[in-house]
Amino acid sequence: MMTDDDLDRYARHIILREIGGPGQARLRKARVLSIGAGGLGAPLLMYLAAAGVGTLGVVDDDTVDLSNLQRQVIHATDAVGAAKTDSAAETLARVNPGVDVVRHGLRLTEANAAEVIGGYDLVCDGSDNFDTRYLVNATCAQAGVPLVAGAIGQWDGQLSLYDPARGGPCYACVFPQAPAAGLAPSCAEAGVVGALPGVIGSMMAMEVIKHICGAGETLVGRLLVYDALAAETRTLKVRRDAGCGVCGDG
Repeated sequence: MMTDDDLDRYARHIILREIGGPGQARLRKARVLSIGAGGLGAPLLMYLAAAGVGTLGVVDDDTVDLSNLQRQVIHATDAVGAAKTDSAAETLARVNPGVDVVRHGLRLTEANAAEVIGGYDLVCDGSDNFDTRYLVNATCAQAGVPLVAGAIGQWDGQLSLYDPARGGPCYACVFPQAPAAGLAPSCAEAGVVGALPGVIGSMMAMEVIKHICGAGETLVGRLLVYDALAAETRTLKVRRDAGCGVCGDG
């Protein structure tokens, strides 16, 4: 049951025929996990909190560094040195005190990934290394949990919604192995323009909202690629690989 304050807060959602009251109720019941509270996790979490997603989990074992503030807008200068999960939770409480934020101040490993991810309806991966990306994908595929995964570097970004339990590909179908060392440098090594994670992280939040509400067409089976320098966006069709070592028929 929505309160009068809820009706005011979510009024612009409720008047959208693709969301309405039922969609807003689904958002409120949803449990969404963000892997990372950094560049991609920052706008993702803030928009999901503003949208009224009932429970937001945040996985991050890092602390806020001054160099993060050029792009990680969920953290402020006075949060430097604080745990990112704590800083993110404080910001999200200011955005929407009605959202329950669960802090997972840890690094995902094979020993804990299933337990952490198993408590959520949907996972968003904004991690900055391939070991974590493949671990998150394999865990989500095994648990039947949809995965919105984004990646950024310098001026380029990409995202998709991976959902092999419902016929789509998993991340490993599209990227069966990590690139060779040096071919995909981290943001710390190669740099990243500050607004780029805002673009991709916001698109990730949009995919989450559409998936939960059943609105429009999601990026299942498609990979969106964004080139900020050229101001171009491309969408590539991707397919499930029957021979995939993670979600394939074998």
